[in-house]
Amino acid sequence: MNAPSSAGRTGRSAAPARSWPLIALAAIAIGFVVLGHDGRRVAQMLVLLLPALAWMAWPVRSTAVHRARRVAVLAAVMAFAADGVVRAYLLDTYQSAPDGAVVLGALANTNARESGEYLQMHWRTAALWCAVLGAAGYAVWRLTTYGRRRRIATAAGAPRGAIDGGAAGTPPEIEAAPHRAWLALLLLAFAFGALAHASKPWRRLHPVVFWTQWADDARDLRTAWADQQRMRDAALQHAHAAAPQVMRAGPSTVVLVITDSINRDNLGLYGYGRNTTPRLAAAQRREPQQMTVLRHAWSVDASTLPAMANMMRFGQPTAADAQHLLPLARAAGYKVWWMSNHDDVAIEQQHARLADEVEIVNRVPGRASASLDGELLDCVQEALEDPAERKLIVVHLLGAHPHYRLRFPGTQENPFDDTVDAVESGLIAQGRPAWVRRFRQDYDNALLYHDFVVAETLQLTRTVGRLAEYRAWFYVSDHGQEVGHGSDHVGHSPSTASGYRIPAIVWRNQLPADEASVSERPFRADWLGWTVADLLALQWKGQVAGRDVLADDYRWEAPVLPVKVRSYLD
Repeated sequence: MNAPSSAGRTGRSAAPARSWPLIALAAIAIGFVVLGHDGRRVAQMLVLLLPALAWMAWPVRSTAVHRARRVAVLAAVMAFAADGVVRAYLLDTYQSAPDGAVVLGALANTNARESGEYLQMHWRTAALWCAVLGAAGYAVWRLTTYGRRRRIATAAGAPRGAIDGGAAGTPPEIEAAPHRAWLALLLLAFAFGALAHASKPWRRLHPVVFWTQWADDARDLRTAWADQQRMRDAALQHAHAAAPQVMRAGPSTVVLVITDSINRDNLGLYGYGRNTTPRLAAAQRREPQQMTVLRHAWSVDASTLPAMANMMRFGQPTAADAQHLLPLARAAGYKVWWMSNHDDVAIEQQHARLADEVEIVNRVPGRASASLDGELLDCVQEALEDPAERKLIVVHLLGAHPHYRLRFPGTQENPFDDTVDAVESGLIAQGRPAWVRRFRQDYDNALLYHDFVVAETLQLTRTVGRLAEYRAWFYVSDHGQEVGHGSDHVGHSPSTASGYRIPAIVWRNQLPADEASVSERPFRADWLGWTVADLLALQWKGQVAGRDVLADDYRWEAPVLPVKVRSYLD
């Protein structure tokens, strides 16, 4: 009669007994996850860990299953812990995410000897983190066993010491049944975790998936480098075969500034209701003849990779016989720089590495990067001071790529969020919700900082280097951005015209006489290469006439966009 009563009491206490080890395990996991992640990523990682924690609380009847479960839970929690430690180390040491180009590139470019040398240099840090992980592993292992002895009832009154590894012949072990509410909670945790694993954006964050893919990416990068190097060598040979020549005597410098996600409708220089470009506007007032603002500029792409391919390959990104702007300039005798605030392996391998000099200041890929474009200004000055006679300097900025609040210094006050101006009133009249208007304010503030950086590149082009040389500067965005212009949408927008409306500005210290009408010509960014080639004074076999917006024989052809455009002169 006593045995059932004891089992009943054990059953009533089963849920609380299971609760505190779970809480402790979750606390350990949170501690490590926060080291390497922030914001909602922390919650996503913990949801991915839920099935392991729920399984630990699930009642089992077999000692073998119980032991297998201990190993599985230990492996799961420690995988998340190791993920957090490695991410924290890379962020602290290199200011880079694991999948950043600098880390992937270093891994793809290393060997066993270099790895050993690296560990010899940093063994103290590695030993410290290994000790922390070891202590955490021991704690997790102990937590997965706590409470089991108290939850086990053995047949025929087996002694407590026989539980968990007792002598042969010990009666089978049986966990007391938990409350139904507890089981329902565990089932809910299983279901929630299963949904997270079914979602690809969530699943790829799981340490096992992420680091497996990371290793594959590094291996693929190593392979791709060999292919890309062959492609770059072929592009340079193709350029030499075209026999490009510089049709202008004397030294010359051309600076090409390519930015990201700038909609010309938000630039004061283009008539926007907020003064987002005070420095560029002042530069145009100072030199109205030298600085030409192309009023009707369009991109034919709404994202960076295809836009960059179109700009660099003269609007023929997939054509086998198409030239690439950088090797063409090099073959003609220009020294070429590529400096970037983007961390993008594809752009680096397909375009940047075609230059003579490459400088990439950003080491965090994607939207989470907080690297500011102003970090490139010293690089621009150093290139302009280089003694090379002919120079092409490509500056690739983050511009106003989302997230907008990361595109200006945290100390920069937002002048557009404290009053209801004409822009804000217009958005309210259009029925734009408050969150869209908030993003518009952040976007415009990002443009204010962007104006400073772009104007500085122009000022450096004007003043640094040989005073008697030919100098030109071209500023353009890869694509536009929708920030409540035509819909309640914020971000990249292939489905609205705002995704394609871009700024394009040219400055030259030497001008032909008939420049008045150029600013009113429509311009398409996939023809950018032809205009830059004109600034470089290049001539080569296979050159196509009519696509240089600065030339007298310019012939506009409207691009085919996936959206309806009322007028390309708008």
